[in-house]
Amino acid sequence: DERSRESPAPAEAQMQAGAEGGGRVNRCCWKCSVAQLKKIFWGVAVVLGVCSSWSGSTQLAKLTFKKFDAPFTLTWFATNWNFLFFPLYYLGHVFKSAEKQSPKQRYRECCRFFGDNGLTLKVFFTKAAPFGVLWTLTNYLYLHAIKKINTTDVSVLFCCNKAFVFLLSWIVLRDRFMGVRIVAAIFAIAGIVMMTYADGFHSHSVIGIALVVGSASMSALYKVLFKLLLGSAKFGEAALFLSVLAVFNVLFVTCIPVILYFTKVEYWSSFDIIPWGNLCGFSVLLLTFNILLNFGIAITYPTLISLGIVLSVPVNAVVDHYTSEIVFNSVRVIAIIIIGLGFLLLLLPEEWDVWVIKLLTRLKVRKKEEIPEGNGDIASGLPNKSRRTRPSMSSFAH
Repeated sequence: DERSRESPAPAEAQMQAGAEGGGRVNRCCWKCSVAQLKKIFWGVAVVLGVCSSWSGSTQLAKLTFKKFDAPFTLTWFATNWNFLFFPLYYLGHVFKSAEKQSPKQRYRECCRFFGDNGLTLKVFFTKAAPFGVLWTLTNYLYLHAIKKINTTDVSVLFCCNKAFVFLLSWIVLRDRFMGVRIVAAIFAIAGIVMMTYADGFHSHSVIGIALVVGSASMSALYKVLFKLLLGSAKFGEAALFLSVLAVFNVLFVTCIPVILYFTKVEYWSSFDIIPWGNLCGFSVLLLTFNILLNFGIAITYPTLISLGIVLSVPVNAVVDHYTSEIVFNSVRVIAIIIIGLGFLLLLLPEEWDVWVIKLLTRLKVRKKEEIPEGNGDIASGLPNKSRRTRPSMSSFAH
């Protein structure tokens, strides 16, 4: 009797332990699901922000050139706003970090990204100046292309920079070869050719398309050289690097808009004519786009950020449909679809084929498990009959 009274205690303890374990599992699953939902929610917000800021800056640049025809001056003016990267990052560090540092301490810590000696004059000219040139060329060629062709073609052709990044990474960085990304690069090249054919190979359209392709190439070269020479950067290091690009822009690029003004290549009669609202609006939108592109990874997935660039294409197409005389013929639509499909293929992770194979094997295993369950009665009936007949045969033998 004592044993029978004491025996339920371990069982009850196991039940309680199982309930506690199940509660912990449920809590962990609930926390994971809430964290994923938050990440997806912030991802949607970042996608909308990237899409609206990129398409808005493109449309505002197009509107600015109607009153202020100076793409290089606009590039120089917008690049100066990169000064705000490191101050904005430091504000985020003050509000978020538990161990708060002074601006000088944070600056010195981020300067380690450039080497043991920090940001010296030699490092500035060897590691920062080339990227400042590439940054200026990327933005200038993009803005100059907006003068020649419509914003829809400019935005969709700039998506080819993802394919150029893969090709350069494969050649220079010896990245892993992926057949699907080669197909995406072929789609990008085919889309460029079809986009050129859509306008009938006119001089202005060919020049505009060449400018956008040049801008995408400069952007790809910037990313590949950054990974080759500097590697990967943390958020503070990236913010400091972008602010250093603004310093280079002020010190060494300021003379070019002045020369263009006095040679009357980019000339305006008085400063009252300059649409300062459009210039500041374009700079703010471009700064917002770069902030979301560089720091949005902290709150969401990188793939969702890239989707915002693709979604800017239909937004620009809708705006161009109502504001300009763009003709969406079949060749242009097919070219847009091909380039967009190539861009989406480039967003596939490196191990996507392994995931697909695992998914297919799981589906095959489930089908094999369902077939025996369906034939379970027939399969189980045969052994029973054989077991019943064997004793009778043995009795006849005796």
